[in-house]
Amino acid sequence: MSKETHTPERPATFREVFAQREYRAVFAATVLTWTGDYLAKAAVTLLVYQQSESVALSAAAFAISYLPWLIGGPLLTTLADRYPYRTVMVICDLVRLPLYAAIAIDGLDTPVILALLFAATLANPPSQAARSAMLPLLLSGDRLVVALSLHGSTAQAAQVFGYAVGAGIALYSPALALLLNAAAFGLSATILWFGVRHRPAVPPEQGRRNLLRETGAGFALVFGTPVLRAIAIMVFCAMLFAIVPEGLAAAWATEFAGSGADRSATQALIMIAAPAGFILGGLLVGRGLRPELRRSLVRPFAVLAPLALVPALFDPPPVVVALLAAVAGFAVAGLMPVTNGLFVLALPHGYRARANGVMNTGVQVTQGVAVLATGLLAERFTIPRVVGLWSAAGVLLMLLLALRWPQAERFDAAIAEARRRSADPQAAVGPGKRPAETSPPNPRPPSSEAGIGAV
Repeated sequence: MSKETHTPERPATFREVFAQREYRAVFAATVLTWTGDYLAKAAVTLLVYQQSESVALSAAAFAISYLPWLIGGPLLTTLADRYPYRTVMVICDLVRLPLYAAIAIDGLDTPVILALLFAATLANPPSQAARSAMLPLLLSGDRLVVALSLHGSTAQAAQVFGYAVGAGIALYSPALALLLNAAAFGLSATILWFGVRHRPAVPPEQGRRNLLRETGAGFALVFGTPVLRAIAIMVFCAMLFAIVPEGLAAAWATEFAGSGADRSATQALIMIAAPAGFILGGLLVGRGLRPELRRSLVRPFAVLAPLALVPALFDPPPVVVALLAAVAGFAVAGLMPVTNGLFVLALPHGYRARANGVMNTGVQVTQGVAVLATGLLAERFTIPRVVGLWSAAGVLLMLLLALRWPQAERFDAAIAEARRRSADPQAAVGPGKRPAETSPPNPRPPSSEAGIGAV
């Protein structure tokens, strides 16, 4: 069995992960840009509200960072497979630097601020996809899984820190927070350029074609390969539940305020609970459990994520709601590093960025759908009832997906096949044919995966 598919007796350590010099550079650049982004998000929402005195426009400034994923995420991430990953990440950082600096200019009208913000966030999908695609080139086996767990926990910590510090700085000077974000992108680009070596882009198996067809090939690979499809559906469905308390926190806190609770403190408690649980789960599960145990816990964690929120039906006090949300976040954290690691290892090299774009877009969409749907239901029913019944339905859904989750041997076969295709891009083309002469990618599973049950 290859070293990518072999499961060691003990989990990889953080020391082993950070021993890779290039990974240290990628991690440092990522933390900088994450923290800077949340600083900027807190600052922009306040800046727009101060100028417009409109809650709707302030909310639009907060939500606009999700738009690129929704309207063109897969298309933008396909660009990351056309060029060297380091180059894509550096260019995206350098594009965002002047745009955020421009937003800091005093006296800009609100529409101009929103337009600049949208232009800056267009760089998020290709940059994130390039980073996700680069990690398997730097780390292998359980070191990759531990790194993904670390990234998940760090992202949540950066969110909490960035919002808290950004809100404080923004009260003093929104422009300062925006300039700090611009500087973070400049420093990130410098770290990546000097800390990560150049690797040429890998031409796709079927030759270079137009952007739309290459984007479609990413969808065909993800949803046409049973193992990848199983991972995608599991992840998308898990996102339908843990986000709900956070999305309804403001309204839920208002209901609690009628019973004498402090509204702002209750809202903050509910909103930070799931990220806190995610941080704890990512560190404990990702680093503390053996790799084979982590894999075996995918099914239980998938069911636990919605199950933890079912007691909301009984209208518990705010502290209990926060604990339930934290347990749901913990369960998602236990699930995601394993599924993410299996997903990236089962991808042929030339498809990694766009396939990760499909996943990131799906996560954004499913989270938005969950918050929107439960918000609409909460207009007619009480929030505890909505959250509890929504989660109960989720338990049934996740039980079904857990029962259909592929066996470990099939994941190993898919990873081995992906390594074969990455090592020999002509393997799927056939002798005597140039890639440009081949037909579009066959969405059927590779021969080594024949017989895998579709989810």
